[in-house]
Amino acid sequence: MKNIDKLCEIMVALRDPDTGCPWDQVQDFASIVPHTLEEAYEVAEAIEAGEMDELCDELGDLLFQVIFYARLAEEQGLFDFEQVAAGIVDKLVRRHPHVFADATVVTAEAQTQAWEASKARERAEKMEDASTLAGVAVALPAMTRAVKLQKRAAQVGFDWPEITPVFAKVQEELEEVQAEVAKAHNTARIEEEIGDLLFACTNLARHAHIEPETALRHANRKFERRFKQMEAMEKAQGRAVSALDLDAWETLWENVKAGESK
Repeated sequence: MKNIDKLCEIMVALRDPDTGCPWDQVQDFASIVPHTLEEAYEVAEAIEAGEMDELCDELGDLLFQVIFYARLAEEQGLFDFEQVAAGIVDKLVRRHPHVFADATVVTAEAQTQAWEASKARERAEKMEDASTLAGVAVALPAMTRAVKLQKRAAQVGFDWPEITPVFAKVQEELEEVQAEVAKAHNTARIEEEIGDLLFACTNLARHAHIEPETALRHANRKFERRFKQMEAMEKAQGRAVSALDLDAWETLWENVKAGESK
């Protein structure tokens, strides 16, 4: 038996109503979603850390999520894992005519454009929403979804041809945030303007060919590293960080930054 078959059999055993695992028995599609998202992020984290052994393990965990959904669907007579696999095989062949047929695609950018065009045709054939922005999953992380929406809009010309105007847009949105905060009475308006600022920042990242979700994860990791260093420095001096005022925190922060640049 192939390992993928073994994995499917294990899933059947885990879901067995009489002899299965109590936790697995009570799960449904919705309850598994948070675990799927967590596993996907753990895959990304392993890749960023360059931990290939860890990546192999995390990919197995992510694969198990697919097996789990397929088993739930099979129990309800909807589809099974074989249909899931067959579906992606068909889609990949259909969307890569330059590999499996006689079409020609020279660059990765051209392939991306062809892929999006193929998706648009498929949506039209299914009589789905024909909007350029249709099909961008709402459940995506907000920054990732913002970039996808911006890329879709760019396909039909709604985009700046270079990065310079994007800086001006970020500055404009920042000033609008400052204006609303100065009024200090309309939380909804402040939220809206901060949202616009974040959207503009993701657009800036896109024009700079940077993935904003990845950039923010790196920034989070850097902040965490530096903050822990500050805590360690104060502990070594026998002082509690809770007693520091803002000036002391700023001095510590600058010392940590200076130490990293040496």
